Amino acid sequence: MNVVVIGGVALGPKVACRVKRVTPEANVTLVDANALISYGGCGIPYYVSGDVSDHTQLQETSFHMVRDVEFFRTCKDVTVRTQTRALAIDRKAKTVRIQGPDGREEDLPYDKLVLATGSTPRVLPIPGRNLPGVYTVSNLEAAVQIKEAVASGNVSSAVIVGAGFIGLEMAEALADMWGIETAVVEVMDQVLPGFISPTLARIAQHHMEEKGVAVYTSEKVLAMEGDGRVTRVRTDKRELAADLVILAVGVVPNDELARQAGLTCHERGGIIVSKTMQTSDPDIYAGGDCVVVENLVTGKPGYYPLGSLANRQGRVIGTNVAGGRETFDGAVGSFILKLFDYAFAGTGLSLPMARREGFDAQSTQVAQFDHAHFFPKKDLVTLEIVFERGTGRVLGIQGACANGDSLKARIDAVAAILKFRPTLADISNLEVTYAPPYAAAMDVLNMAANAADNILHGRCDPISPEDFMQLWQNREQENILCIDCREWGNAEPYVTKHPEFWKNIPQGQLRDRLAEVPQDKKVLLICNTGGRSYEAQRILHAAGRRDTLDVPGGMGLLRQCGFDPAAE
Repeated sequence: MNVVVIGGVALGPKVACRVKRVTPEANVTLVDANALISYGGCGIPYYVSGDVSDHTQLQETSFHMVRDVEFFRTCKDVTVRTQTRALAIDRKAKTVRIQGPDGREEDLPYDKLVLATGSTPRVLPIPGRNLPGVYTVSNLEAAVQIKEAVASGNVSSAVIVGAGFIGLEMAEALADMWGIETAVVEVMDQVLPGFISPTLARIAQHHMEEKGVAVYTSEKVLAMEGDGRVTRVRTDKRELAADLVILAVGVVPNDELARQAGLTCHERGGIIVSKTMQTSDPDIYAGGDCVVVENLVTGKPGYYPLGSLANRQGRVIGTNVAGGRETFDGAVGSFILKLFDYAFAGTGLSLPMARREGFDAQSTQVAQFDHAHFFPKKDLVTLEIVFERGTGRVLGIQGACANGDSLKARIDAVAAILKFRPTLADISNLEVTYAPPYAAAMDVLNMAANAADNILHGRCDPISPEDFMQLWQNREQENILCIDCREWGNAEPYVTKHPEFWKNIPQGQLRDRLAEVPQDKKVLLICNTGGRSYEAQRILHAAGRRDTLDVPGGMGLLRQCGFDPAAE
């Protein structure tokens, strides 16, 4: 059996090796247009930063062998042809026309063909995009060029266009390790648009700004300019100095080869595959960044250019090419991102995404320690859970924490069950491991579902951090009063600074001080993380006051967003 694999980064090598393990007698040829293959693309920002010292480390196995042409020949019995481009597929003759590094063309026969053509960075039609010093993170070769430019000492300022995963990771790499003056420009009104809510985006942006990265949202890049080399970026609001520019405005699937061969592709891009990862031609498989698969939350096609998915899909394809019958059902869309001292992670749908998909969705935030509150070492975890009104179905969860391992554990727990359409009750009662050094007895994950359930059943009337901050900025016109439900030691700076708008009534005293809650003001209840303010609202509900608003996450969440009335 002749198996031809086009593409040699993540999925392609996985398929090739799996086929040889299951069917050792198969003749497997892997073709890639570049010289460097089989590398961890998600490690590129860490190579640029210097955390990974040499690019070959991204190509190494766990036992430090470099996955190059010779490695695949001797260790895997796979023929690899680098710097070789696939030009066309003849489905009737079952051949692939290729062009080698010397320019000569030939036809490779196949019994089974695998398309692992990946994706290409989206390049906007911006003047100056072809100037020297303007890069995209397209492959490992491009990363080497960026690293060499930075290491030369000639880059003192950089602009990242796009505040998605790659853009923010590259911003950290340049600012943190190299001390380069770095700015991020994003046309949307928040960082990580679509992936996280405005609240979590505000936390991410505030943290990056604390670390010296300038972040400009709702801003459009008009041109990259310079005499022979880029020296500045012009936006619709300002001009930014730039010795280096990285365009990171997303990727598009490389489906042109498939389209030209008549394979079915999605109208918005990407090869359509079955659950067995077969294209519309049963002898041609595809996976990784060039395909669309089912979103297991919405039931609609989704695009997930993630190395983790590519590797899992590669194993399924390799098994099926070798005669098996495994399936890849789809994805819920899980991610985790390191930004300086914080991790941001999520699975499923964010609130903006859920509403765009037509769900009657709502979300709420909680902030709680990842370990028992009495344990000496602990970090605050902020979780935002997205749910469907009426049914209580959980649509997604996202969060932020300085302890990435703690955050990942909570997100992974939800990711594992999200395709089974869990409800808030399922997450509220989700069994997780407990010991004080690792978690609280009532885990923050359970607490997030409980908080959402309280909203769903009318026991809590919340206000989002964004709406709270907006009201506070217009506090005189809005006639608000914040009732601080903490003890005086916590509340005193706020009451002293803003006596007309901030009043301290500890939650334990509220029943005896109900008369002090004014009838003629918009009352907002707040504490450290939301627990006491929620209980205060329940006390007021019992007393007949249904016109108050609770701030979930409390001052802990607001400070993470960079907002603290006592510091004004």
